[in-house]
Amino acid sequence: MSNSVVPARAATRLTLGRKLAARTAVGVARLLARKPPARIRVLLTKLSKGARPATYAEAEAARNAVVTVSLRCAAFEGCLPRSLATILLCRARGTWPTWVVGVRARPPFGAHAWVEAEGRMVDEGVDPAYFRSLFTVGPAGDRA
Repeated sequence: MSNSVVPARAATRLTLGRKLAARTAVGVARLLARKPPARIRVLLTKLSKGARPATYAEAEAARNAVVTVSLRCAAFEGCLPRSLATILLCRARGTWPTWVVGVRARPPFGAHAWVEAEGRMVDEGVDPAYFRSLFTVGPAGDRA
């Protein structure tokens, strides 16, 4: 017998408008996630222009909305579409957190994508030292 594990989802109640916005962001993120990382980075850099930096609370609210409407994004393996949908939802609201792509600092190797705001990982539930950043797209196209 196998046990399926479903990660905890945010218990966020969303208005119809916010639910539609989150679902739209998830749909676009799923398409974007199929692109090569370099292409994603270029597109996000263009999208970030003109947005103000997101606060932690704004990024957290966007992430919670995304994982509320999408089980795939809520899953542990859903980091790329989850982070992209969070970024896109923030952008739709006029803000931009930092999108980060990195790897685990300790074995086993694994790539990961996440969102940061105010210098902190947004709801990742792990010590930030567990990951090493490879590249970022911050507010106003700040790239590292």
